[in-house]
Amino acid sequence: MMPKLIDTHAHLEEIDDLKKALEEAREAGVEAVIAVGQGPQSNRELLDICPRYKDILPIYPAMGVHPGYVEGCDPEDALSFIEENIKDIVALGEIGLDYWYKPARKEGPGRQLQNLVFEKQLDMAKRYDKPVVVHSRGAWRACLEMLSRYDIKEAEFHWYSGPQDVLEELLERGYCISATPAAEYSPEHKSAIARAPLEKIFLETDSPVRYKPAEGEYFSRPKDVFRTLKAVAEIKKISEDQIAQVCNNSSMEFFGLQK
Repeated sequence: MMPKLIDTHAHLEEIDDLKKALEEAREAGVEAVIAVGQGPQSNRELLDICPRYKDILPIYPAMGVHPGYVEGCDPEDALSFIEENIKDIVALGEIGLDYWYKPARKEGPGRQLQNLVFEKQLDMAKRYDKPVVVHSRGAWRACLEMLSRYDIKEAEFHWYSGPQDVLEELLERGYCISATPAAEYSPEHKSAIARAPLEKIFLETDSPVRYKPAEGEYFSRPKDVFRTLKAVAEIKKISEDQIAQVCNNSSMEFFGLQK
């Protein structure tokens, strides 16, 4: 029997022909999708997408201001919208820091703005008891330190490819990481997946991100969570069925989904 999977991280508002993509996902064995917001526009679009396609697949919204979207938006307005809809979302996400973005490569206003918006969202998560989906590229330790400062209990480091010492510390705190199709070829990502306990790994696509495996690049869709599953199985030397069961159970508990 084909395993059922949850795609725990997809940017559905960016996918062309979304109806077809969701139908393909359902046929492949995807049983639910976590639709992750990135900024004011995508957060608003999620409120339309989730009910519109509910007859195809259950879609659960997460809202946040991604560090790449803090420039050029009104943070207070964006955060107010999230708070107004806080009861309808399963997590604050995608939030965090990205010190690889040009405005934040050095200490200065760009990095300070990212830090400020991240802090405000962590404060909101704490007040409303919501888990957080963390973008941490180039700022892995800074993100971990900020989560510790706000005493965040439940956090997932999305697509973790950072240093091993930070990985060890975040796992010790009980946090999770996610695996993407980059597990097929990225040494850093594969190393993190190999180290993390299976129950601390979620499966996702980050659709419609473009991946670049040796056989040729492609733009991902929710059905490609099965590529993630296969890659994790090869890394862990564990059956796909067992991985699907453990990872699904962990992600459902994290996001508060009904079995």
